[in-house]
Amino acid sequence: MPFLTPAAAAASLLEFAVSTHSPLLGRSTHAQILKTLSTIPPFLSNHLIHMYSKLDLPNSAHLLLRLTPNRSVVTWTSLISGAVRNGHFSLSLSHFSSMRRDGVNPNDFTFPVAFKASGCLRLPVTGQQLHGLAIKDGQMVDAFVGCSAFDMYCKTGLRDDACKVFDEMPHRNLATWNACISNYVLDGRPGSAVSMFIEFRRSGGGGDTITFCAFLNACSDAEDLKLGRQLHGFVIRYGYEADVSVANGLIDFYGKCHEMGCFEVVFGGMSSRNDVSWSSMVAAYEQNDEQEKACLVFVKARTEGIEPTDYMVSSVLSACAGLAGLELGRSVHALAAKACVEKNVFVGSALVDMYGKCGSIEDCETAFHEMGERNSVTWNALLGGYAHQGHADMALALFREMTCGIHEMGPNYVTLVCVLSACSRAGEVKMGMEIFESMRGRYGIEPGIEHYACVVDILARAGKVEEAYEFIRRMPVRPNVSVWGALLGACRVYGKPELGRVAAENLFELDPHDSGNHVLLSNMYAASGRWEEANLVRKEMKDVGIKKGVGCSWITVKNSVHVFQAKDTSHEMNSEIQKMLTKLKMDMKSAGYVPDTKQALYDLEEEEKETEVWYHSEKIALAFGLIALPPGIPIRITKNLRVCVDCHSAIKFISGIVGREIIIRGEEPTAEALEMAAAKGACLNHVSRESSDIKRLAKFYQEIFGFEQVESPKLEFDVIWLKLPSFFLHLIERNPETKLPEGPWSATSADADPKNLPRGHHICFSIANFDSFVQTLKEKGIEMHQKSLPNAKTRQVFFFDPDGNGLEVASMEN
Repeated sequence: MPFLTPAAAAASLLEFAVSTHSPLLGRSTHAQILKTLSTIPPFLSNHLIHMYSKLDLPNSAHLLLRLTPNRSVVTWTSLISGAVRNGHFSLSLSHFSSMRRDGVNPNDFTFPVAFKASGCLRLPVTGQQLHGLAIKDGQMVDAFVGCSAFDMYCKTGLRDDACKVFDEMPHRNLATWNACISNYVLDGRPGSAVSMFIEFRRSGGGGDTITFCAFLNACSDAEDLKLGRQLHGFVIRYGYEADVSVANGLIDFYGKCHEMGCFEVVFGGMSSRNDVSWSSMVAAYEQNDEQEKACLVFVKARTEGIEPTDYMVSSVLSACAGLAGLELGRSVHALAAKACVEKNVFVGSALVDMYGKCGSIEDCETAFHEMGERNSVTWNALLGGYAHQGHADMALALFREMTCGIHEMGPNYVTLVCVLSACSRAGEVKMGMEIFESMRGRYGIEPGIEHYACVVDILARAGKVEEAYEFIRRMPVRPNVSVWGALLGACRVYGKPELGRVAAENLFELDPHDSGNHVLLSNMYAASGRWEEANLVRKEMKDVGIKKGVGCSWITVKNSVHVFQAKDTSHEMNSEIQKMLTKLKMDMKSAGYVPDTKQALYDLEEEEKETEVWYHSEKIALAFGLIALPPGIPIRITKNLRVCVDCHSAIKFISGIVGREIIIRGEEPTAEALEMAAAKGACLNHVSRESSDIKRLAKFYQEIFGFEQVESPKLEFDVIWLKLPSFFLHLIERNPETKLPEGPWSATSADADPKNLPRGHHICFSIANFDSFVQTLKEKGIEMHQKSLPNAKTRQVFFFDPDGNGLEVASMEN
């Protein structure tokens, strides 16, 4: 075997440095060349430029090119292709121009990389200039050059030019057909992609893994399960089912078509799996609302030694968000940091979304602000987190920040859904309607059914039920379940059974098998005392075989999930749970809690109704959490149904009594849970006074805090509602003989010493407003006490209102 010459040996080492991504080996080889060879042959100079360019060392590559006396097309193409490979598209086009000025003509290897650079930069004019040059040089007859030109026109949006290039190509190879099919899929035209695949088969083409995966993407985008199954049969017939890429494509296809059994069979039949296989399984389960299985597959992938990728991590974080699994999500976050993928924009967006849906807004904001790169999904995730947790003012402020032009991030379809949802939560009817009406003109977005549903919800929550119904009747699109569901919920809150029946009938027509719609109608009749009609609805459910879904709540303690149903006594700690429930009930009654027995939706005696609502699943789960979790640890409970008004009120009381943070995530709360709970005193910011005092107190709060009085609901007692952007205060008539209970929630427990003031009201001002607020107190002659918290960022002032109620106002850095 002949020995290699020193130059040939150096060339082999340089190729090995490129294949192993080793700049150190490449530089060492270069040093050895300079040391041993008096002159560097042209082919070796090309190898050196190729090595530096491919290893993303553009300065070294360009310097070496300048030192090379005889620069050929191979020399320049090495430099240009390396720049394109590493994403330096503008630099590559600059090198292309320099090559032309150097008098060197591009060849069939140069044009494809130049076309790719202009396509990635979305520069159609540059691409057309390259196309003209390729025609002039006679290069368009080459299949690879023609394929690159076609791909460039597709990426720059010039469809007609792309079709002309494709039709004029004398020879079409497999890469050309794959580019055509793939670009049709990316362009959102799955039907054209399918037609092109059929034409390809008729022309005698067989296809490869890229062809089949692109075709499966077209089938999933078109939701054409039958056609995708036909391709599955085709790949089995021709022996491609063992190819790991094709199998991964099948898992993705069946996952998007919600065929869980099929993608499980494909995955189980794979002889070898890679990280994409496991990522596809995690994503497929998550897309089919099987979040627990998605997490289990992720854990199994880790035990198999699979390193977490950005796609896998973002999918499992979405599953954690669906489960409200905060601790599991934090563990995945730690793994992402360890794998160095947490800075990826998709992983970062998934983290923001997960923390927001799990109720940890501080972590959600931290994840958002730590991201170096943000896209529209990131902004929407934070907006959705604020809206989901009821921080409507923060959501609207973020929307203003997003659209002010500083961040160059215009809103999209999902953004406006989040913002309108936030307006609904905040009761901002005027602002919500203004945003909706400006969608076309200001943002260039055509309203979709989700936007119309948000507007109906905005009007319905505000008590404008008839106006919401008229809006539905004027909608240019057919109302869906969300639209009629929002109206039905509002009809129950505001006592509109006849209109509620209209909404329910439309819901039955759209989704006849959904038990929730029937139950909501029955509950509406029951709440208004129309027991016969309520029983009739339940009988109709039974006659047609519709079963009400079992409501349950669950809580995670020491990596174990504990599930409870209403009136559940099966838990091993049942005796301790019952004792805790009894104690809580006594403490709450002493604190003034009165059960809302309207939530007992059967015709029972009052005492039986109280028992009925007391043993809801979330209260049982909460009692267990108080027993099992150490003091100071937030209690997080998830429920598969909406949290009722009584539970909403009761949990507020319990939180104040035990001094614990309690987060309960259920289905989207109804307007009833938001409005009625506040009216019944469930709001933490709630003050009770005699009727002769509430007008004077209202004036005090308006002068000092800048509260705005809003229209109050019609109740059996007098009530004044005051409002700041994110804060409600209710002044309610009380019998003068009613004794308020002693405790940290009581107005009568205030001590003369400011240190002992009750922490009943927390109203946060920015630092700038805080100083002017304190000055206002001084000018009013109100006695006060100031202090700073240990973090030195927050200042507080304590004072008494005209009735001696202790109040606290804090400045917040944010």
